[in-house]
Amino acid sequence: MQATLAPTTAPFDIASFTATPVAWADLVAHRSHLVRFAQRKLHDPMLAEDVVHDVFEAVLSGRASFGGRSALRSWLTGILKHKIVDLVRQRAGFDSLDDSDSMGDDGESLAHGAMAFECPQPRPDELAEQREFLAHTLARINALPAGLRDVMHLRVLQDQPTGMVCRTLDISEENLFVRLHRARKQLLS
Repeated sequence: MQATLAPTTAPFDIASFTATPVAWADLVAHRSHLVRFAQRKLHDPMLAEDVVHDVFEAVLSGRASFGGRSALRSWLTGILKHKIVDLVRQRAGFDSLDDSDSMGDDGESLAHGAMAFECPQPRPDELAEQREFLAHTLARINALPAGLRDVMHLRVLQDQPTGMVCRTLDISEENLFVRLHRARKQLLS
């Protein structure tokens, strides 16, 4: 005798889906959790901040809609995971150390031999290139609008704590993070 099991939940009907709006205060309440999660995965605090802001941007612009089928934190963490995966895929082509095409006269790979004897100090041409890049970046920061420039100088260049920067500029913590995000976006464009 076979028993048939009835499904315990009704199948998901896309026509009955209604998005639940998410308030800014609710997003900000989960910000620290999301930033910590992103930092554990990316090992870069600034990049973690940017990815979390990308999550907020997706939610506020309507590209992601909260259906209420899970906790808000779980839903935001899921979006964050996808943003991190997208970022890792985007950067995957830039960090490759595989030079298996270069072979020496004796048939050995030059990549492994060169890496074994490479000096840990940067070469003079690398130092010059880094100085030039730094000068260019500082010039671009100085060319930012005043509100964004001040935030970059205090928080990033002078590495002042968030609270101190907020008191100095008389802005909220959320506004500080929005300004930092906008400044970084302008510098990357």
